[in-house]
Amino acid sequence: MSNQQDIFGKIMVSTPKTQGIKYAGSKLKILPYIIDIVSELKGVKKVLDGFTGTTRVAQALAQLGYDVTASDISTWSEVFANCYLKSKKPDEFYQDIINHLNDLKGYDGWYTKYYGGKLTGDDKRPFQVKNTRKLDAIRDEIEKLNLEWVDKCVILTSLIYALDSVDSTLGHYVAYLSEWSPRSHNDLVLKLPKRFEGEGKHKVIRSDIFETIANDEYDLAYFDPPYGSNNEKMPPSRVRYASYYHIWTTIIKHDKPVVFGKVNRREDSRDLVAGSVFEEFRKDKNGSFVAMQALRKLVRETKARYILLSYSSGGRATKQELNDIINESGKLLKAVEIDYKKNVMANMRWTHEWINSDEKYHEYLFLMEKNPVKSSYLDQERIFMNKKVLVCNPIG
Repeated sequence: MSNQQDIFGKIMVSTPKTQGIKYAGSKLKILPYIIDIVSELKGVKKVLDGFTGTTRVAQALAQLGYDVTASDISTWSEVFANCYLKSKKPDEFYQDIINHLNDLKGYDGWYTKYYGGKLTGDDKRPFQVKNTRKLDAIRDEIEKLNLEWVDKCVILTSLIYALDSVDSTLGHYVAYLSEWSPRSHNDLVLKLPKRFEGEGKHKVIRSDIFETIANDEYDLAYFDPPYGSNNEKMPPSRVRYASYYHIWTTIIKHDKPVVFGKVNRREDSRDLVAGSVFEEFRKDKNGSFVAMQALRKLVRETKARYILLSYSSGGRATKQELNDIINESGKLLKAVEIDYKKNVMANMRWTHEWINSDEKYHEYLFLMEKNPVKSSYLDQERIFMNKKVLVCNPIG
C-alpha cells in the first residue's frame, strides 16, 4: 500500500494495490483520494461502485473491508469483478491452468486473421502475429476446459492482462500505432492475477445502472459516469466505450463476430448502436445535454445516504447544472480538486463559468448527503474525523 499527504501534511489512508488494463476511464490516479474521503465517513459498510470499469475502486474498497457491489454494462468489467470479488479457489488451482495454457503451441486462427500483424506489413494491427497465434490456441482451449464461470473469469482476466502488455496501441482499439511499440515484441505470457483475501459480502452486476440502483440500497454510492466531452468538434458518441474495447468483448464472448472497418470492430460497436445514455452528446428539446439529465435522474433515484461523484474539467457539465443536480436531491458536503503534479487535493476555486480558468485538465470529487436531516454546519463537520478544512459550502 502507498501513503500520500494532502496539502496540510495529513497522512492519507493507505491505498491497497489494484490491477487494471490501460483504460480511458481508469480511476488509478484518483483512487487514493476516493479512499481518503470514504474512510472518513462513519456508518458506511455497503458500497456501490457504479460504472466500475476495470474495478480498481471496487478492488480497493473490498480489500479495506467494505461490502462492495460492482456494476457495469460491459462484459469485460463483469469478468474483472468476478475475478477479484467472487473467486475463492486457491492460487494453485488457477496457476495449474495458466501453466497449461502457456505451454500451448500457437496456430493461425480467427484472431490472427483479424488482429495479427507482421513485422514488415503495411496493414496496422494491435498485436504481432506470434502473439495472436498464441491467443488463438489459448482462447480455444479455455472453452474446452469447461470451467465454472467465476473460475473462467480469473483465467480470462489473466489473458486480457497478458494481451494488454504486448499490444501496439495507445490503450484503446479504435486506432493502432504506425510503428510497432517496444512491448509488442515481447511474448504473450499469462500470469496469475493478484487476487486478495477478504470477508466482505460482494456482488457483481452486469446491467444498466438504473436497474442496479432500483433493486437495492447502499450506505454510499460512487459514480464516475462518462459525462461526455465538451469538445463540440469531437462528440463522444463517435467513440463509445464499446468500440474502444471491442477486442476485450470479443475475447470474452469468443463469438468470432462479423467485423468492419480498418480496425475490425464488432458490428455491435457501431456508432449507430445505442450505448450508455451517459455517452450521449445531444441536447434535449429544452437545450440541456441528455447525459446531464441522466445524471440528474441517477442522483435522484439512487437509494444511498452518501453519493460520491467524480468529474473531470473536460466534461460537458456546467457549474450551475452540477449545483442544481446536487441540491435538488441533497446537500454538498465536500468538493475536492485534485492536483496530480503536487500530489495533493485542495479546496476548489470557483470562476464564473467553471472551477478553474487556467485551461488545465483537473479532476474533482463531490461528496453529497442525500436528503439530510436538518443540522448545523458544525454537525455536518462531525461526519468526518476532524478534517474540517476540506469541507466546502454548497456550490455557488
